[in-house]
Amino acid sequence: MPDRRSPEPGWRGGPPWAGPPSWTGPDGDERRRPPAGFVLLAPVVISLLVQVPAAIGVAIWHDVGLPAGLAQLALAAAGPLALLGSRRYPGPTVAVVALAALADFLLAPDAGPPYVALLFAIVLAVARGAVVWAAASVIAAWLVAVVVGPLVGVSWPPLRIAFTTLALAVCFGIGWFARTRRARFAAARAEAMRRRQTAEERERVRIARELHDVIGHALSQINVQASVGLHLMDRDAEQARTALVHIKETSKTALEEVRSVLGVIRDGEAPLVPQAELAELPRLVRGIAAPGFAVELDDRLAAPPGRAVQFAAYRIVQEALTNVVRHAGASRAAVVLERPGDELVVTIDDDGRGFAADGADAASEGRGLLGMRERAALLGGSVELGGSSLGGTRVTARLPWSDAV
Repeated sequence: MPDRRSPEPGWRGGPPWAGPPSWTGPDGDERRRPPAGFVLLAPVVISLLVQVPAAIGVAIWHDVGLPAGLAQLALAAAGPLALLGSRRYPGPTVAVVALAALADFLLAPDAGPPYVALLFAIVLAVARGAVVWAAASVIAAWLVAVVVGPLVGVSWPPLRIAFTTLALAVCFGIGWFARTRRARFAAARAEAMRRRQTAEERERVRIARELHDVIGHALSQINVQASVGLHLMDRDAEQARTALVHIKETSKTALEEVRSVLGVIRDGEAPLVPQAELAELPRLVRGIAAPGFAVELDDRLAAPPGRAVQFAAYRIVQEALTNVVRHAGASRAAVVLERPGDELVVTIDDDGRGFAADGADAASEGRGLLGMRERAALLGGSVELGGSSLGGTRVTARLPWSDAV
């Protein structure tokens, strides 16, 4: 059984005549609309308060009798009540109100107030895009009034004609102005939504990149060290123990980094562990090195760059070495850090079979390379892939030193 306290299913967010609760201004800020239904109910109430008492007063003043008085009262109320349909049917509504206004003009005594419901109907119809309906209805009613009015004895002096024409034209202008503002606000709202979605997409890509780097590197390193431990367990227990220690340290670091990323996703918290720096590269190299695979680190920097550049460089080295371990089949890798001019250059060489030689792994390699390029591009740098003097692949990352933060 439906909850009687909640709106009807077709009235989600309010009744049909109620506008949306808020709108986005040109500056992208969310602003509150007037209370639900106010924009439409105000014209209805104003029209009723102006036309109905005036119709009653005119009928009494001219002593037109009960039937004629009731007819005048019905015409005075018909237009304002018809405005209730202007939200969903603005075109037919302005036609009905124009017909009611014409009947009131021709049948009521020539002393009544202006039919203000027609003015509101024109503005609402034009603002909602029913310009053709409004123009056709008003022009048709206007021509009938001009031609038939004098024939039925309605006083229709030129000044009154000019004033009425001007009032109708002003209503069309107000409606067009409101329509233009609605279109501008709709465009601003769509642009704000697009910017919000773009920001969310960038954040998703950033988080996916972080998780890919952390988990991919950790699992590759654990796999290598586990293989070493199994291979040396019987022949060299001490070396197998060292491999297990590396596995423990790698898994612990990976868990901390994943927990940090998930904390940002969940609560927007600051990272729980500090971002990796170039000073952590020796530990990274020691963790990756294994029997049959040696990694050399040549740090030629006199001083480190800013934190953002260090973090990007660390992740690029981490991803490049992970790709070497997983795909290159190399026995040796070399990492060089140097500063030629005003940029940090990171070079990773290996003696393997080449970055894309294994077609089965091309997709995953492509995602890793894309992540490295995205990290460099965020700082205004670049990542290039080419042949290495060692016989395998060379990854060269160039990061602007001056853009460090």
